[in-house]
Amino acid sequence: MSKKIVLRIIGLLPAVFLQILWFILLLTFLSNYIELLSVIVTILSFFFVLYLISAREETSYKIMWLLITLTLPFVGAVLYLLWGRKSSSHKMKKKLDTTHKELLSATDKAYSAIDEIYEEDKRVGQIFHVLEKVSGFPTIQNENAKYYPVGEDMLKDMLVDLENAKEYIYLEYFIVEAGQFWDSLVEVMIRKLKEGVDVRVMYDDIGSIATYSREELEHLIKSGIRCIPFNPAKFLTMQLNNRDHRKIMVIDGEIAYSGGINIADEYINEKDRFGHWKDIGFRLTGNAVLSYQYMFVEFWNAFSEDKIAKVEFIEKQNKTHDGYILPYYDAPFFEQACSNNLYIQMLNAAEDYIWFYTPYLILGDSLTDAFVAAAQRGVDVRIVVPGIPDKELVYRITRSYYGPLLEAGVKIYEYTPGFLHAKACICDDKLATIGTVNLDYRSLFLHFECNSLFYKASIIDVLKEDFEDTISKSKERTLADQKTGFIHFMINGLLRIISPLC
Repeated sequence: MSKKIVLRIIGLLPAVFLQILWFILLLTFLSNYIELLSVIVTILSFFFVLYLISAREETSYKIMWLLITLTLPFVGAVLYLLWGRKSSSHKMKKKLDTTHKELLSATDKAYSAIDEIYEEDKRVGQIFHVLEKVSGFPTIQNENAKYYPVGEDMLKDMLVDLENAKEYIYLEYFIVEAGQFWDSLVEVMIRKLKEGVDVRVMYDDIGSIATYSREELEHLIKSGIRCIPFNPAKFLTMQLNNRDHRKIMVIDGEIAYSGGINIADEYINEKDRFGHWKDIGFRLTGNAVLSYQYMFVEFWNAFSEDKIAKVEFIEKQNKTHDGYILPYYDAPFFEQACSNNLYIQMLNAAEDYIWFYTPYLILGDSLTDAFVAAAQRGVDVRIVVPGIPDKELVYRITRSYYGPLLEAGVKIYEYTPGFLHAKACICDDKLATIGTVNLDYRSLFLHFECNSLFYKASIIDVLKEDFEDTISKSKERTLADQKTGFIHFMINGLLRIISPLC
């Protein structure tokens, strides 16, 4: 365990101790009324189970909580109320709703190009329409989107664009770690700060708990860079589940970067952790940048005391027209899970092929059914996952999902040179998504994520070439590789039960 994690745990111990002490005192008091409590708990557990069954949740998630509750009625119900409900992120939602209302006057003229897509392809238009409705973001004519098959290529362009910044630089990342990647960015940002550029950084507190200390944060702030950790760990609450997994860089409202790449040296292959680190990203120009600008400003103003006072989202005439793009973000308190529903719709609409990159494969029943249905009707369905794991337990859970997918005809490839951290989907040469969304429960339902859906943009052709190259370096898994027997059946079943927590 790293020194940074140990120090953070020590800092959290007083708060955790007080919470545990409160629970012990409460249970001690209630023990005097054990018989009455037994009757009350039984009745409440019955109604709780009914509530859980009727809740609009993934089946696998409900099964896990039902098993916990039926085994430990009182404890299970309390744990669910503290950790399992989406509504437990209502404090975050309230802050974001307030900021959203404040920003409406700056975004109320947002133009959507969805009618143009409907004219070309009604089924694709329906996919964009649903995503617009759920996420609240508009479909935009894409000006230019440059694809990066590895992080080291993206860093080179980032440094050039940062050097040319005139007004502001906004960064928001899940992981920040001192090293060649981060230090090179900080060096340029401090220099731009002296030129009057507004520089702001937001990073996830838990995501960076082992990589970025409070001392490093204070040093950055002293340099003049405005910086805040997102959702800092203070108490044992459900909100600890709701992490900011987004990766965003916005420069002057003119350029935006996103994708799966965090700011740490393994993402540019300067540090060898699990073989070659395969990750992807993209660079946007044009009006699509405004959506990423909005994402950052909304979060910053919701969770920072140092607000961005002057907020302008000025639409301009795109210099070129290269297909369409819908950038959006996903949140745990949305009524519908944007990305989960999007992938189901894409699988349902696929005619020839649909391929996925994901570092983790932990699917809910609805998404699993969509994969199976697409493969069974003859669609070429492929999933590329890492060949070398970064988390052994999650890797084992990922492999527990292979069997039903392979039986249905889904092709699964493991990237043999190392760890694949990319998150993307490509469908029928006309649709693609690139962003931060893993095919696991946390990304699809619990985290804040950002993603971009492309239609008939040239980046799709480049992404397909990268898929083909990556698959050529990967090992295809088959049913013959799968271990069978009662023991493996039991292990896979147990892993599937706990998979929503991983």
